[in-house]
Amino acid sequence: MIGRRRDNPDSPLSPQVEIFLEMMAAERGAAHNTIESYRRDLAGFMAFLAARGRLPENADAAQIRAYFGRLSGAGMAPGTSARRLSALRQFFRFLFAERFREDDPCCAIDSPRRGRPLPRYLSEEEVERLLAAAHRRGGGKGKRLAALMEVLYATGLRVSELVALPLSAMSRDGRMLIVNGKGGKERLVPVLPVVAEAVREYLDLCPYDLPGGGTLFLGVRGKRLNQRIVRAQMQKLRLALNLPKSATPHALRHSFATHLLSGGGDLRTIQELLGHASLSTTQRYTEVDSEHLL
Repeated sequence: MIGRRRDNPDSPLSPQVEIFLEMMAAERGAAHNTIESYRRDLAGFMAFLAARGRLPENADAAQIRAYFGRLSGAGMAPGTSARRLSALRQFFRFLFAERFREDDPCCAIDSPRRGRPLPRYLSEEEVERLLAAAHRRGGGKGKRLAALMEVLYATGLRVSELVALPLSAMSRDGRMLIVNGKGGKERLVPVLPVVAEAVREYLDLCPYDLPGGGTLFLGVRGKRLNQRIVRAQMQKLRLALNLPKSATPHALRHSFATHLLSGGGDLRTIQELLGHASLSTTQRYTEVDSEHLL
């Protein structure tokens, strides 16, 4: 475990990091979650440098290698290390471009080698059991749970996108959802009648007033539903049905894509529905489908 006393990720950030994060938000339109991820990753590296009396303006490739060597020795997964290195690459590229330093030390750093894990998904039979169990729950919370599970599986939304859906996201005829995805990019996702009906049943029993500018799914005291609640409710269903630990809300997104592909869906359409910026990200599901066929 990485020692929090010496490399505390909650340590104050340098002015250059704050300027970099502001640039990412203002000029590149990076999503809030992306900014916070960069903030955490850079804070860990800044704390590592501070413990050694160094600043980002004079850090070199040796310090970066030492940092990732420390992470590797602490058992950090290659995928997480690769994400942190990506944050550092962006940051040092920014420092070089803005003349905070005269070189980019990340040019001498190789990305950690890692395999590409296949997306974890549920079988169609497992999804059917999950949805049936959600629909058996009574009352307003039960209707909300059923609507949440139906929307997650039938649209492939991320949990962050789900809880951020405004009340106006669903078209009047209940056939489409307007989703505000990563980077503020909007996409249209078709809605099946059974999903629209589940949402209507939830709205009919919702005990709170639904303001026009509010979110579709509400939590305690009529506030926006927290992502943790969605994950906790999914975990309760998983335990009750004896489903694998991989049965998470995000697994329903993977299940959506995998089942569409198995049913003959084309990659470009699935890419648009998921909101992937790159087709290569969507192509991972072809590997899942091939493994399933074998």
